[in-house]
Formats: sequence, C-alpha cells, structure tokens
Amino acid sequence: MRLSKSFFYTLREDAKDEESKSGNLLVKSGFIKKVSAGVYMYMPLGYKTLSNIENIIKEEMDKAGAQELLMPSLISSEYYEKCGRVEAFGKSMFNLYDRNNHHMVLGPTHEELFAFAASMKMRSYKDLPFTIYQQADKFRDEMRPRLGLVRVKEFIMKDAYSFDKDEESQHESYMKMFNAYKRIFDRLGIDYKIVKASVGAMGGTLSEEFQAVTDIGEDILVLCNNCDYASNMEVSTHKYEDVVEDEKEIEMVETPHSKTIEEVSKYLNLDIKHTVKALLMSIDGKLTIFFVRGDRELNEEKALKFVGGKELGFANDEQIAESTAVPGFTGPVGLENAIVVIDEEILHMKNFCIGANKEGYHYINANIKDIKCDYLVGDVSNVVEGDKCPLCGGSIYFKHGIEIGNTFKLGDHYLRDLDISYLDENNQKQYAQMGCYGIGPGRVLASIIEQNNDENGMILPMEIAPYKVSIVVVNKDDEAQMKVAEEIYNNLNEEKIDVMLDDRDERPGVKFKDMDLIGIPVRITVGKKVNENMVEFKLRKESEIELVEINNVIEKVKATIK
Repeated sequence: MRLSKSFFYTLREDAKDEESKSGNLLVKSGFIKKVSAGVYMYMPLGYKTLSNIENIIKEEMDKAGAQELLMPSLISSEYYEKCGRVEAFGKSMFNLYDRNNHHMVLGPTHEELFAFAASMKMRSYKDLPFTIYQQADKFRDEMRPRLGLVRVKEFIMKDAYSFDKDEESQHESYMKMFNAYKRIFDRLGIDYKIVKASVGAMGGTLSEEFQAVTDIGEDILVLCNNCDYASNMEVSTHKYEDVVEDEKEIEMVETPHSKTIEEVSKYLNLDIKHTVKALLMSIDGKLTIFFVRGDRELNEEKALKFVGGKELGFANDEQIAESTAVPGFTGPVGLENAIVVIDEEILHMKNFCIGANKEGYHYINANIKDIKCDYLVGDVSNVVEGDKCPLCGGSIYFKHGIEIGNTFKLGDHYLRDLDISYLDENNQKQYAQMGCYGIGPGRVLASIIEQNNDENGMILPMEIAPYKVSIVVVNKDDEAQMKVAEEIYNNLNEEKIDVMLDDRDERPGVKFKDMDLIGIPVRITVGKKVNENMVEFKLRKESEIELVEINNVIEKVKATIK
C-alpha cells in the first residue's frame, strides 16, 4: 500500500468521547470511526486487522473439524426480553419491535437456527457428532454502550455449536473447541485467564470464560498469587478459616441508634469480621433472609442458584411484617416465617454478633448452636482480596477482565424444547447434547490494544497487524532514497509480505509518529544512509535502531516476521 495514493489518515488529538485506551487509540489511528453510541465503522486498516483476527479463528476452527456456514443477521437474544414469542416456525419465533413500537423483524435466535440447521443432518446416531460455526454480524439493544469495542450495539460474533449423541462424546467435542480457543488466543498473543463461570440464562452443565487481563473491563477476575486458580466473582469461593477460641455464652446487649453493621461494630468496639449481618430479600415473591459475615456482600448469582430462584430484589414492608424480622436488628435466633440462608463461612466463626430481632438490641458471643430456627447453609457471599485460595491456600487478588470467548456445555434442553431428535442404536428417540462456543473478534481487538500500547500508540502483534512492515522515506524528492524504497517495497510484495510505503509529502517526524501510532511491527527508514548502502531497521516494540545493508534487509524482514 502506497500511502500517498491510499485512504489513510490519523488524528492528532485524543478522541473526546472514548473512555478506554483501546477505543481512543483505534479512533486516533484511523482504524475505526464512531457512527453513534455503540456503533462503529471499521476503516480500511481496522477492517484488515479485524480480518486477520477472523482468519486466525477460522484456521483453528477448521483444524478442529468444525465447518463454517452463514446465518442471516438477527437481533441477539438480549433484545428478545421485550419481544413476544409466537408459535410460527419450528417451536419459536419472535415478533420484534423498535422503541416506537414499529414492527421490525420476525425470526428465531441464532441458537435455534443452528438447531434447525443441525436437524437437516441429524436423523440417526450415525450422523453424530459434528460442529458447525459462523462469523457474522449481531445486534443488541445495548442501553449503555461503553469502552469502545468492548460493549457495543452492533458486533461480529463467532458462534459455534457442537452436536453429540451422549455426554462422553460431547466432552470430546467440547475439549476440541476448548483447545482450539487456547491456540487462537495464544497465536494472538493475548494475556488471558480461563475462568469457571455461572451457566446463567444459557443453562447447561458447564460454562468457562476466556478473559483478557486488562486494566479495564466489566468482569472481575479472581486469581491466586500462588497457583493457577482463576474464576469470576459469580462462582468464586475461598478456603474457610476456623476461628480457634472457646465458645462463650450468648448475651443480648443494647445497641441504640445502630442499624447498620458498621454502626453496630463501632458502637460495640468489635472487629466487623466478628459480626454477621442480615440481608432481607425477596426471591420470586418469598421473603428470604441471608446471613453473611459483616464485611461481605451477597452474591446474587450464587444466592439465586442456591435457592433455585429466578428473580431477586429487596423485601418490601409487607413481606417483612409477616415474619419476626426487625429491619436493622434482624438475626437468625428464633427467626420465623422466612426462608433463612446462612453463608457457609459462618459455620467456621465463633462468638459473633447478630441481630436480636428486637428494636435496639443485638446478641454478642453468638455461635451456631444458638441458632434454633430452620435454616439452609450455602456459599452465597462474594470473595474479597486476601481470602485464601480454595486450591492451595495462597492469597486471592482481583484483576479486571474483558470476556473474549466462552464455552458452554448446554446439554439437551435446547433440542428438547424444539423437539429436534435422532434415533439411537435401539431405534429410540433421543435428544443430542449441544455445545455452544463464542468469540467476539471486536473485543479481541480491543483487548490486544489494551495490553499492547505505550505513550506513542498501539503496538500490534505480528499476527494481526494490517501490514507487517512500513517503509518510511525521509525525503521523497531524493531520487536515490525513492529508488531504494521502491526496490524494497516491490521485493517485499513479491515475497507476499504485507508492506506499506510512506511516500507522503510530510515531514519525517510526522511519518514516524504515524507509524508508531498505528503500531506496524517493523519500520524501515530510507534516508541519507542509502549513500552508504544502509537503511534503518526498527521494531515497534523496541527502542533500538539497527543499521542494515540494503542487500540484506529482505532476509532480515523474513527472519523477523517468521
């Protein structure tokens, strides 16, 4: 690509409406252009970079035995929350309406379309297993787009679905995709963690996420400083520490004007870790009271999963009034007419402070033996930094993460709901085990930039850079410089190495700044040294500049990018 004759631009100033480093750099570099909140154009350099990412994904998916197809673009499942189902095609279709209640489209989700596609092949157990995938546009009604390409309204998604006759076969298919994902992200040079995740709305038996470790991101990664433990907050646990001390006799004490756990611990001069607080919640319309250590927070995902609920919110006055709970002073001793859940950690505590279900009073020196009401015990609280790792006892710490890929074992519920079946060896009707595997190429690009940048701009890995080499001509009016630059440019093209020739009528400093900004891995500078048969050779990720003989520069490039 000759820059003097190409669609190429960069911005001198930071993008005012980009809150993430990756979003700002991608806009400044001319890789993307915001059309509206959460909607971006990929400009030529950005699209070429995105295509390189997609090609790596395709190569590894194909190697793993998956076959590519293309589905029609649909509004994603997140948008269906406000849409009505109608029985029209197969088992489910959707009427979709925009914000002005205008009818938009009628169609199934991609999950269901893949199932319908699979039904064309899946008649007998002999037809299994197989995996199909696509890379295509998706849309979602994202109310709060943010962080550049991380959370958007329109995006490209790689969806893959595997179909197997039983759980054993499904595990084999799952591991093929799982290992393909590892190869993809390793090739892309991403610093990532694989974390166990909640199955959530997808259902199924297993969910794992590939999280890029960054300074931004909406996910909190729970990591260990001593081993490979990695999880997200929704499913993280920790090693419980037993309190070693003699149990004391429970005692009711007055705690006037102290309703919050912080106020109580201050009034009684107690370490907040020696207190237990009550969280009065409503789960599916039923009063459910959770008890957790005073310094911990309830994990809503864990709580819902533990009690088998669907909707969680704060309890209202009417619900509370039907029980013996007293807001601000609620405790598990003698608590009636409520579902009571005690966080597992409390079993390891001794002589703790709890509410007395009496206005202005708490108990001190309470122990599990003092709790006489019926209660359930489960892990329902968030971990905190400094907790002990459940695997090795090391110290837990947090990092932000961007979810770049996920893998699910969905089981057979999608196909069972759609009544898409096959006949087994005994000619009996069965439903296949389904796996779901997703990668967001746009999020991948954002994550790579978040992890690879400096004060001068992006530092693109060789695998995804739109061009591997940039040739900067210091003086385009110098015939000797232009001749050498043209020769190197033509020779690299003959070697099928992506190269750009910066032959613009710009100052050398402008050219150098632009090449640093857009992050091209190798820069060859053709200047006055051509009279000595030399050019400058520099890697974007390094500061050193090396002088290389003109006759050796092609081999030097080939050795560098291999």
